Amino acid sequence: MFSTRIVINKYTLSIIILVFTMMTSLMAKAELIVLASPQSNDPYYAKMKDKIFDFHVNYAKKIIQHGDQVLILTDQSLYNDYVKALGKDHIVIAPMQDIWMRDFSSSNPNAPILFRYTAEGQGGGKKGQLNADAVQSKFKQYIQKAGLKFTSTNLFNDGGNWVDDGAGHVVVSTKFLSDNKISENAARKKLIALTGLKHIAFIDSDEQGGLEHADGVVSFIDENTLVINSYPEDPEYSQKLKADLRRGLPNVKIAEIITPYDGSQIYDQKFGSACGLYTNMLVTPQRIYFPQFGIKEDNIALQQIRALTKREIIPIPSNNVCHMGGGVRCMSWQLRGENAKLLLDSLKR
Repeated sequence: MFSTRIVINKYTLSIIILVFTMMTSLMAKAELIVLASPQSNDPYYAKMKDKIFDFHVNYAKKIIQHGDQVLILTDQSLYNDYVKALGKDHIVIAPMQDIWMRDFSSSNPNAPILFRYTAEGQGGGKKGQLNADAVQSKFKQYIQKAGLKFTSTNLFNDGGNWVDDGAGHVVVSTKFLSDNKISENAARKKLIALTGLKHIAFIDSDEQGGLEHADGVVSFIDENTLVINSYPEDPEYSQKLKADLRRGLPNVKIAEIITPYDGSQIYDQKFGSACGLYTNMLVTPQRIYFPQFGIKEDNIALQQIRALTKREIIPIPSNNVCHMGGGVRCMSWQLRGENAKLLLDSLKR
């Protein structure tokens, strides 16, 4: 009788270990997605505060539901509202000075690199650069305190202008070259030395001036596999875009996605609109958080993307915020592995 109990206990223990191992493995694959609310006293976002809140809550619920992790950084005044909607585990009082986490945070989650945030991210000009540096300085205080590991460089670039596949292939707009007053060949050598990249494609933005982010034009959905906007009204640009991608990324696979761009309602002319840009999707190792705009083309885009990848596709309504110039990807800072654990541990403390 006694020995039977020992056998049962050992069997039970082995099951517990197996389940724990499986859970640990699943957690290791989970993406940590960090969002930032506007500060409650920020006049720039005052008219949009409720819509940003609704977008964040819906997006966060989808992230949690599908097995990834989410944190929303906010201030004291908005903390209780977010906690009421999502629970304390997902909300931290750590106010950022802007909501577009993608742009002033680290890029390339497998081998993170922190570029110097550009003036255009804050409206351009000398004042824009002062504001951009201030926004990024606040962010750096948190990640340095958390002990996150990343490469830092004085090269100018926004995270929205860094589209990578996690396997050494990156797309950057030529704004990177003009911002840093550097040739394409020199830029390629510097970036490869900094990050260990294999290949880089430099593309012209589809709208010159302003942000010129690559993530409004292309998105990796697999290793060296790109989805790009369709440009039926501008075949010359479309042809050059594909040529530049193939020149920079050997053997790249390119697929076009329907692009019902809508610039009829723009919150700030300096930043344009992201309405109708499905390429502004957030891609994780297992999932794609896919923007939807409440239009008839949404279903077509969903069918197209599902036919191109085995990743799970999670639709995210973005029509409340896209006219501000961004959405799903632009608001998201991605962390994985050790950096994700370090940030979670630090914020818990």
